[in-house]
This record gives sequence, structure tokens and C-alpha cells, in this order.
Amino acid sequence: MSLLTQHKANQFSRALMSNTTFTSNASGQQHFCPLLQLMHEHSLNNHTKTNWIVVCFHGLLSCFGILENALILWVVGFRLQRRTVASVWVLNLAMSDFLATLTLPLFTLYLASSHSWELGNILCKIQASIFFLNMFVSAFLLAAISLDRCILVTKPVWCQNHRSVARAWKVCLLAWLWAAMNTFPYFLFRSVTETRDKRKLCYHNFALHQSSEGTLERDCEVRQTATAVSKLLLAFLIPLMVIAGSYIQISVSLRNRSRKRMRQSIKLNGTLIGSNHDEASRAPSTTNISLKSLAFGRSLSLTAAPLSPTNSFSLNNHNQLSQSFTKMVTFVIAVFVLCWAPYHIFCMIEVSALYYRENLKVVEVGLHLATTFAFLNPVLNPILYAFSCPHFCERIRQSLGVVFDGLVEEGGGKRLAPAFSTRANKRPKRSRGRCFASSGSPETPQSPQTLPGPSAFFPATDD
Repeated sequence: MSLLTQHKANQFSRALMSNTTFTSNASGQQHFCPLLQLMHEHSLNNHTKTNWIVVCFHGLLSCFGILENALILWVVGFRLQRRTVASVWVLNLAMSDFLATLTLPLFTLYLASSHSWELGNILCKIQASIFFLNMFVSAFLLAAISLDRCILVTKPVWCQNHRSVARAWKVCLLAWLWAAMNTFPYFLFRSVTETRDKRKLCYHNFALHQSSEGTLERDCEVRQTATAVSKLLLAFLIPLMVIAGSYIQISVSLRNRSRKRMRQSIKLNGTLIGSNHDEASRAPSTTNISLKSLAFGRSLSLTAAPLSPTNSFSLNNHNQLSQSFTKMVTFVIAVFVLCWAPYHIFCMIEVSALYYRENLKVVEVGLHLATTFAFLNPVLNPILYAFSCPHFCERIRQSLGVVFDGLVEEGGGKRLAPAFSTRANKRPKRSRGRCFASSGSPETPQSPQTLPGPSAFFPATDD
């Protein structure tokens, strides 16, 4: 009988200790959600060689990402000849990426310290907040760029009157404010907790700021599900829907415009041919003139401007679309999807672990890997900015400023540096230009004046 009583007393004491660990607020201990408590009980992955490979990889990403994003900020922010709408988009994307890469050394130190955060609670909150800030800003700006292109093609006259550098800065300011607002919950619930094997986790603890102990588990589930679903929608799916819709509208508008120009060209050709035949039948002495008009009828029809001013501006606007900026935006969007999709997938698996606890082991292994892929995004973006520039291999020998001028230059942008790099426009005496296929024969290198200039992606409406 005494043994049974002692056994029940031990069970009661263990339950009391467990309840104190989870929800005790009077003793001053920290609250923990059930899922986080299970993570505290799990041991660390002991594959030392694999861990150090990941640490070295993150170390290289840290150094390379900080240097290249700082270079992008310097070139786009201070060395461009003109401030344009396109350069404002790239500059704000680079600022967001630079902040994200500044936190990479902190994450690398966490991995090197056997997955233990030794930098304190404040740096834990700051590192997580910048990570999510970059995610929301990048998604917002990529959607804004796609909308800007769509409006430029479908509403060219409106863009001529309203699109400006100042308005682009206002949109970017809205992006930062919107991202800061969405990042605040992650700053609020991020904290450092200690595991059973004395490691320190920098992770979200949704039991913080808990008012009622009886609703702890329900509140943890609601908060974790709400944050995971909101960042999936606001930082991934909705921006992708905006991007896809913009590009579909652009393709439809350009196709309709091309068909309209073709019908006008055919109609004008028929009119010219008919008038030439009438002139030839009425005045044989003017046959040469009529034949000359007939001979040039095709070229006249092809170069004739559309009848209305709106169509004229649309055609000119379409010719100014920069292939380099289009290619850059396409690559940046593709990299954004590839880098962030695994992270959002594992966040949703983590939500499912609230109901299927066996999924927690998959999250603990895969979420670190998915975070590494997410950190690749700000590291890869500057490479895309540079190599999307037309004639990159040729221009890189001249000046980095000329490289990015070719990427984001627009006809009517605001000039920033009138006396910038006069030497950069001079070609070396023995330049072979083998880096692009259509540069002519190696024996006759082209001069900078004969190289095709960077095509403007946006119309000259930035003044």
C-alpha cells in the first residue's frame, strides 16, 4: 500500500514539474508551447563533418554576399549617371539584400556553435526580424516592378504624365512600412530558450505574452498557424499571383497591339498599291514615278506612324522596353521562387506537426536547409543584376558604373553625376570582344560608338 502511495506521489510531482515548466508565470519561468517543448527534448544532429561543411558554406556566403551587395549599393546608389525608376527598384532590392547578408555571419556563428545561439536575446530578435523583413520587402518590390511594367504597356499615356522617380520612392517607402508591420509579430515572439542538452535555441515561442494559462495550447496553435499562413500568402502566393497576372496582361496587350499594327499596315499597303495603279493607268508619262512609289510602298507602310497620338506613343514606348531589364526581372523572380518555396513548404509542415508530431523531426532537419536556400536569394541577386546587363563582358573592362548604367538607364532620368568616368567610355586599344556572339569578327573589334546602346526599358518620363 505504501509503495502504491509513493508511486502516485512521484507521478503527481512529475506532472506538477511539467506543468510548471509549461505555464508557470508566478515563479517567473518562461512559458513554452508544447511543440517547442518537444524540440527541447530532442538531441542535436551529431554528423560533425556534415555540420562543418554547412558552416564553411555559410561562411563563404557571408563574405561573398556582403561584399557584392555593398558593391551594388555603391554603384547603383552613387555611381549612376541618371536616377531612374528602374534604378530605384534595384537600389531598394539591394538595400534589403544587404541587410539580410549582414545577418549571415550571426547565423553562421550559430551553426558553428553546435546549433546553439550564444549572442543573446536582442540579437536573436534582430536577426530574425531582418530575415523576415527581407522576405516581405523582396516580395512586395517584385510585385510592384511587375505592376509597373504592366501599367507601362497598357496605360502608356498615364505613365507619361504620372510615372516618376518620386512616385517610385513613395512605393518603396510603402513597401518598407508594410514589411515592418508584417515583421513585428516575429520580433515579438522570438526568444532564446535552453534545451535539455544545454544548447540555446533562437526560435519563435508563441507562449510569450500569454494572459491565460488555460488557453495556452490553443493560443500557440492559433498564433503559429496564423504567422505561417500569413507569410505564405503575403510574401509568396499573392505576389506571385500579381506577377503572373501582370505578365499575362502584358502579353495579351502586346499581341493585340501587334495585330492592330499588322491590319493597319495591310490596309495602308492596299491603299498605296491602288493609288499607284490608278496613276499608272491615267498618266503613262508618270510610270517611273508610280513605280518608284510602288517600290517604296512597303517601306512607307512599315515606317508610317499610327494615326492617333496614343498609338504613336504606345509604339515608341514598346520600342523602349529594355530587354536587359526584362531578363533581369525574370531571373530575379525565378530565383526568388526557387529560394523561398522550400522555406514556406517546411513552415507549413511545421504547422502540421501541431497535429502529427512525427512531422517535427522532418522540420528539425529540413528547416535549417530551407533557411540556407532562403539566404541564397540575397546572395544571388547581385550576380543577376550584373550579368543581365547587355555586353557585360565588354563593359566590365571599362567601368562598373557603365555596366549598371546599361542595366537601369532611361532616356529621361535625373542626372546624378554629369562628369562621371570619362575614361570609362574609352575602349582599350586591343579589345577582342569575344564575350558576345554578335560582335563581329575578332580581327575587327567594334568601337564603343558602334556598339548598340543599352535599350531603355521604361519611357523617358522620369523628369
